[in-house]
Amino acid sequence: MICLRCGYCCIEYVVVIVNDPAKGIRQTNLSIKPSGERCKHLIGTAIGQSSCALHKYKWYMKTPCFAHSQIEQQNSNCRIGEYKLKQSLLAQEKP
Repeated sequence: MICLRCGYCCIEYVVVIVNDPAKGIRQTNLSIKPSGERCKHLIGTAIGQSSCALHKYKWYMKTPCFAHSQIEQQNSNCRIGEYKLKQSLLAQEKP
């Protein structure tokens, strides 16, 4: 799946996150990010320009966020991202 950097997953999904990146994945360094709450590791506020501050860590590939995918092929755009970008463009077009 190709992430379109809409930020939706990092706000709407319930997921276990690492609290302090320097400490890595440890039982005492994890918490649950609830639905509707912006992940503290999300960078950016514009749809299509969001990113995660944790991608640079080697242990990121062991996180639930890295494992997120969809049923389409690996080289297809994220369906949620496409929808969010389309909605954002439509909102900008309205007078």
